[in-house]
Amino acid sequence: MRIISGKFKGRNISFLKSLTTRPLKDSVRENIFNVISHSNFFNVSIAKSNVLDIYSGVGSFGLECISRSAKKVTFIENSDDAIKQLNKNINVLSIHKQTKIINNDVFNVLNEITDETYEIIFLDPPFDENNFIQILELICKFKIYKKNHIVVIHREKKSKDNLSDILDIKITKEYGRSKIIFGKFLI
Repeated sequence: MRIISGKFKGRNISFLKSLTTRPLKDSVRENIFNVISHSNFFNVSIAKSNVLDIYSGVGSFGLECISRSAKKVTFIENSDDAIKQLNKNINVLSIHKQTKIINNDVFNVLNEITDETYEIIFLDPPFDENNFIQILELICKFKIYKKNHIVVIHREKKSKDNLSDILDIKITKEYGRSKIIFGKFLI
């Protein structure tokens, strides 16, 4: 796995080889960033943005954001093994000042990050998990997003998540087994 673009373009990212994690493929990540950068539905620039990377794993999405000049990325991940790899990736890139790592379950920490707002919110929950919708509801409740924002969700192509009560879904793309949902909060 590597960083696709920006100041760290071509740099390798360490990742876990396990049954419980699935790295976001380079080609899928590249397509996500193309939509963020070129879609007429969103008025969000990666440069200077504040990013929330939930279920961050080893951080490939957030690290890509920093490479593309994001101001700061907050990573939330509860796997100790993934956090070790994420810290290794941050150390190799020397980007400590631009990152905040929260090693906990997202439900336990959302109320701790309400002092910040985000332009880009990325969720990559395990494919068999459905409680991420409650996380979206909490983000909306705490209003930790800027007026101009984008929510990006990575799901399995076959998933039938009902997001219409919380998100205005603008674009849905499928890549192999993955489905990427792009939207904005309704409120």
